Amino acid sequence: MTKKELINTLSNEFLFLNKSQTTSVVENVFEVIKQAVASGETVDIFGFGKFVPTLQKGKTGKIPGTENKTYTTQDKMTPKFKSAKAFKDAVSKGK
Repeated sequence: MTKKELINTLSNEFLFLNKSQTTSVVENVFEVIKQAVASGETVDIFGFGKFVPTLQKGKTGKIPGTENKTYTTQDKMTPKFKSAKAFKDAVSKGK
């Protein structure tokens, strides 16, 4: 499902919101989650899952096709999603 399909589905489900209002709500929810995780917070949505900022350690490696050229990456924060048990159960049952 794409974001556009999500917006269409929600717009059809909640008849008191038009498509423009639904788009605004979805965009705002995504933005709040993005800003919270970017600032180091964990966003825990009960029954769905957690968005967690995690540190990805830098690494050093060899550039393929070269004899002894290497590269190094820096440490960086990356988002991770951990699904909740209820979400995992629903997916495994196909519902």
